[in-house]
Amino acid sequence: MEVGIKRETENCRAVSDVLQRIGDKWTVYVVGLLSNGPMRFNEIRRAVDGISQRMLTLTLRGLERDGLVTRTVYPTIPPRVDYELTDLGRTLISILAPLGRWALDNKYTVAEARARFDAKASDGSQATSVKEAPKRRLTALWRSA
Repeated sequence: MEVGIKRETENCRAVSDVLQRIGDKWTVYVVGLLSNGPMRFNEIRRAVDGISQRMLTLTLRGLERDGLVTRTVYPTIPPRVDYELTDLGRTLISILAPLGRWALDNKYTVAEARARFDAKASDGSQATSVKEAPKRRLTALWRSA
């Protein structure tokens, strides 16, 4: 394999790995909450509507594994555990905040586009099969400098 293609493939995988973490259903909520400071598990659980204890545990473990969150256990009875963003996790807020603003600014436009698309699809006027798009390389989007 050509060196340039190998590097591009590795870069794509690295980006994909990160996007899997921050693109899951709960991570953005949890990171957003923790941007206000440390929180205990049950505080987070109460603040994130609809998250189960298991999913919150998995989300926090994943964030901790990726170096975005720290978990601090205090030797009290009962034990107290705080979760807090790391320096790396705080840099993620600077990226998520504009994305969140974009989502809020454009939610009605996206909803209207979806409604138009769904109306076409239900009329049967939407093509039933999508032609395969030609494969294109991601040129230098996240290539190392």
